[in-house]
Parts: sequence; structure tokens; C-alpha cells
Amino acid sequence: MERGKSHDKDAHRELDVLLSRLNALEASSSDKYQKSVIGMIRTLAEKQKHFVDEFEHLKKAIDLLTLQLFRVEHNKNS
Repeated sequence: MERGKSHDKDAHRELDVLLSRLNALEASSSDKYQKSVIGMIRTLAEKQKHFVDEFEHLKKAIDLLTLQLFRVEHNKNS
């Protein structure tokens, strides 16, 4: 489980770095086309960060559900 958490943190870190670079690139670009492409890439990176968060929530929910199933099975057999 710990390995998965570090992967999520790494993904967040990488996406934060990407967003910082995109902000710098947008500030230095003068072309409207470049700025719009950078804006689309930024939106994708932000959505990816949200996806990583939601995936982590789903993993926790599955873990809790599995734990509850084991408890029910244990109580049933007792």
C-alpha cells in the first residue's frame, strides 16, 4: 500500500512541475495559438491531478469495503 501512495505523490509532484513549466512558457509566449495550446495542456494536467486524487479515494473506498466484507464474514462464521 505504501508503494502506491508514493506513486500518487510522485504523480502530483510531476504534474505540479509540469504546471509550473506551462505557466512559465505561457508567460514567455507571445503567439495566441501557443497560449491557447498551453491552456489546453494546462487543463489536461489539472484534470489529471484531479483524476489521481479521485483514484486514491476509490482505492480507499475499496479497502474499506473489503474490510467490512471480511468483518461480516468473520461474524457470520463466529
